[in-house]
Amino acid sequence: MKVYTKHGDDGTTGLLFGGRVRKNTSLPMAYGAVDEAQASLGAVRAELDDGDELAGMLVSIMRDLWVLMAELATLPDNREKLEPARSMVTPDMVEGLERTIDEVSDRFELPTEFVVPGGNRIAALLDVSRTVVRRAERESLDALHPASHAGVYLNRLSDLLWTLARWREGGSSTRVRDVG
Repeated sequence: MKVYTKHGDDGTTGLLFGGRVRKNTSLPMAYGAVDEAQASLGAVRAELDDGDELAGMLVSIMRDLWVLMAELATLPDNREKLEPARSMVTPDMVEGLERTIDEVSDRFELPTEFVVPGGNRIAALLDVSRTVVRRAERESLDALHPASHAGVYLNRLSDLLWTLARWREGGSSTRVRDVG
């Protein structure tokens, strides 16, 4: 088997459960942006020790993003073929992010002012990933089925990444201060 197929040389791409669309249409733009978010989280993970609690959280999130990309790579006519939590985002997946946000934010005092990113390398990479996820959320809007939970998942994920960055910085120690 070869990595290249040449099927996309005409500017189209194949979708899960069949169909081909132009690469610059809403579905490939959406799952491509989520793919970038997943890769960005991989860059954070690469900076961590294998036993780091955050590394485990990120692997779980990246697996969820496979599910989300599968949903975004499916034509609306094939939506009935999606399987909850395997190729379609579920409310439980969103609630899992909310539980993690609550659990992590209980570990430190949340900032009450704007935060300047970059307190340390991990937090800075988490903030970059947060912005990539926010862009993926925006890119996904036109592709989302009305019954989809994928947009809510991405919204919650950006909240979680903000929370994780603040946690890794040590909480509210990175508040904006007057420089003058």
